[in-house]
Amino acid sequence: MKILAVDYGDARTGLAVSDSSELLASPVGTITEYDPDRLAEKIAAKAKELGVGEIIVGLPLNMNGTRGDRAEKCEAFGSLLSAAADLPVKMWDERSTTVTAHQVLNTVNVRGKKRKAVVDTVAATIILESYLAFRSKR
Repeated sequence: MKILAVDYGDARTGLAVSDSSELLASPVGTITEYDPDRLAEKIAAKAKELGVGEIIVGLPLNMNGTRGDRAEKCEAFGSLLSAAADLPVKMWDERSTTVTAHQVLNTVNVRGKKRKAVVDTVAATIILESYLAFRSKR
């Protein structure tokens, strides 16, 4: 089954998708949208286009595991997305994925405007890789 990962942001939201064997995570791109309802509709359309069976939304927990304002915003968006896509939506711990994405981009020397354009997609790919690793161990 293909799985879509979402790194939700107020302005830019990164997407990544797995292959049907759930081994590889590939970046899909970034959607720039400020309205959560319109964003949910755009992601639902992308999920349908890609033929995914499940959506994972990154859940930015605090380092001590508690939920802050950002996590609550992501959970609310996950509910919107579930209704728009008519697919199961799971929340997945994404602590430090943006930091890791910046480290990856440092390694490959991506800077400035190019970095801003891809960091959310890289973060979504990292979220999906983590989820796929979890699923493969179960």
